[in-house]
Amino acid sequence: MQTTNPFDDDKLREECGVFGVSATDGAAALVALGLHALQHRGQEAAGITTFDGANFHTHRAMGHVAGNFDRDDVIRALPGTVACGHVRYSTTGETALRNVQPLYAELSTGGFAIAHNGNISNAMRLRRELVRRGSIFQSTSDTETIIHLVATSNYRTLLDRFIDALKQIEGAYSLIVMTPEGMIACRDPLGIRPLVMGKLGDAVIFASETVALDVVGATFVRAVEPGELVIVQGSEIRSIRPFAPMAARPCIFEWVYFSRPNSIVDDHSVYSVRKAIGAQLAIESPVDADLVIPVPDSGTPAAIGYAQQSGIPFELGIIRSHYVGRTFISPGDKVRHLGVKLKHNANRALIKGKRVILVDDSIVRGTTSLKIVQMMREAGAAEVHMRIASPPTRHSCFYGVDTPERAKLLAAKLDLGGMTGFIHADSLNFISIDGLYKALGEAKRADVRPKYCDACFTGDYPTTLTDHDEGSEVDQFAMLAERVI
Repeated sequence: MQTTNPFDDDKLREECGVFGVSATDGAAALVALGLHALQHRGQEAAGITTFDGANFHTHRAMGHVAGNFDRDDVIRALPGTVACGHVRYSTTGETALRNVQPLYAELSTGGFAIAHNGNISNAMRLRRELVRRGSIFQSTSDTETIIHLVATSNYRTLLDRFIDALKQIEGAYSLIVMTPEGMIACRDPLGIRPLVMGKLGDAVIFASETVALDVVGATFVRAVEPGELVIVQGSEIRSIRPFAPMAARPCIFEWVYFSRPNSIVDDHSVYSVRKAIGAQLAIESPVDADLVIPVPDSGTPAAIGYAQQSGIPFELGIIRSHYVGRTFISPGDKVRHLGVKLKHNANRALIKGKRVILVDDSIVRGTTSLKIVQMMREAGAAEVHMRIASPPTRHSCFYGVDTPERAKLLAAKLDLGGMTGFIHADSLNFISIDGLYKALGEAKRADVRPKYCDACFTGDYPTTLTDHDEGSEVDQFAMLAERVI
């Protein structure tokens, strides 16, 4: 079993990716391909649920899509023309098979499968009330709260019960739901997490990113709008908007890091935006140097933009190995310290004697940046300057991104000078929040109702945070992800 790389624990991580298809033969195989394209969004576990017109079938497994869903016997055991799947990197709920999605339950209306990208920020309060009323939870995932809310709703139709459940939750969600009646795809009213719709012949497809549509040969139709429910029943597609309209706040980090560079998010090419971020960073934070070097792979587009804007040559000064997995070595402080060299290794002949600019997407704890700077020094770099393609990450995310508690975020503890000293760089600079918005085509960040959710940088959370505000983090110890490191 191969899961998330242990040397990537100094990155913000998306919770998961979702993919669903309605009305096509071999639906499970198509979903497996789509999930493979979304593997970067979640690498701890994967699952697929299908419906054959009479029965639901599910296969869930720890680890990557490849190795679990590339076997004929697994796909044959998932018959049906309707299917949805999920790749997971847990933010709430232990890393265990019982939390792997899609979650499935038998309700009074029949089978109900759900795949969720995001995080419900009042899940603990709802869970306590549901348990008090007699609900019995089978997982520690916040997603199961939705199932119980649907099951206990007093509305008559399944759609009304589902809407009733959604109106009780807060936070971020992009959902794909399967029932005997058909498939429902929806986003929260602020559209914090992404979800797109495509077509492949007569089949309707939903995915977290457009790259998954490309991989299966589907045509992009449009994004599922914030607060919209798209209902697919056979050949019929209809849309309803049961929530009061509000200004969308999609997660700005999709363009910085989460999405694959070849995806299109809200009409913006992710690759082009990342290059624009790098160019803006060069304008805001120039420095005399000989080389611009990306920290692979997430820093590469921004480094290209920085190099093009500054006129300083772009070079691959760090070579990445793509074959380091969690199970490759056993834990241990000495081995862990060497781990970054297994994944990132300096191009010594290029670097020796040079003044280098390292471009990365973010700094979270700062431990990886420290090791990368040290690697440049050991390779003989004359100067090492760090440039970061996002503002300082000073706040935790409560919308489906795995962030450390705020006390462990380097930018929450230290000012710029302190961070520079911590990573032992000659200089360190981040793109400004206005510069980040400028790279996305805005003049600057609006003080009131900004266009994106940027709470991890600004602390401006677009929703209430019931569990956090009520001090439920103590109760959430049972729901925290177990990390194998």
